[in-house]
Amino acid sequence: MSAHELKVDGLSVRYGHASAVTDATVTVPGGTVTALVGPNGAGKSSLLLAVYGSVPSTGKVTLDGEEVSRLRPAARARAGIAIVPQGRQLFPHLNVADNLQVMAELLHLPKSAVDNALDRFPILRTRLRSLVGVLSGGEQQMLVVSRALMGSPKVLLLDEMMTGLAPLIVQELARTVTGLAREGVAVLLAEPALGVLRSVVDRGYVLVRGEVVAQEEDGGRALDDAYRAAIGVERPRELRPTG
Repeated sequence: MSAHELKVDGLSVRYGHASAVTDATVTVPGGTVTALVGPNGAGKSSLLLAVYGSVPSTGKVTLDGEEVSRLRPAARARAGIAIVPQGRQLFPHLNVADNLQVMAELLHLPKSAVDNALDRFPILRTRLRSLVGVLSGGEQQMLVVSRALMGSPKVLLLDEMMTGLAPLIVQELARTVTGLAREGVAVLLAEPALGVLRSVVDRGYVLVRGEVVAQEEDGGRALDDAYRAAIGVERPRELRPTG
């Protein structure tokens, strides 16, 4: 698979008189995992939703050189942009199969798409007829990721995907994200702190008060340092053995 690329140029988002994102410019190349890190309220979700087309914005969004700024969310999804939103946004009173079927119909996919989506996380097959509302948090997140990947997207936007999940689930999702990036998907994940994701992040940006204040190309640890510097927090000193 050839590597895809998402570019965001001068993107701004306003809610009434409040500015959520101001003149943000971000590049997300395929083959790498790009992170957008910043404190709560920094505008990370607004930026991702604007890329997907879910909130009004100004600026330019291009996918593989083609501008998609004027497309509605469904059209952007069909063009190859997928999102795993914060809060999951599943249909809790529908079962696993029906939740996947909704996305298949949105993307005009064949009936086999639901079955193929279940191959990514086999545990979902054992929950196929279960109402989504009774699934564990980890199972719900696996379902959201499987749903987002149904159309073989060129771009995957992940909004705080790992929050509140057990370590084993986080590791499995992180492996999935890394594998997608290596296949050429342009992956952009937004997190308030990288934590265990530091090892899978290749590059990224720091967002503070709606503005990109730093860019880092040398991996997750360097991005973490840039984030700490931007918010005025020093990295804790490493403990050394004594005696």
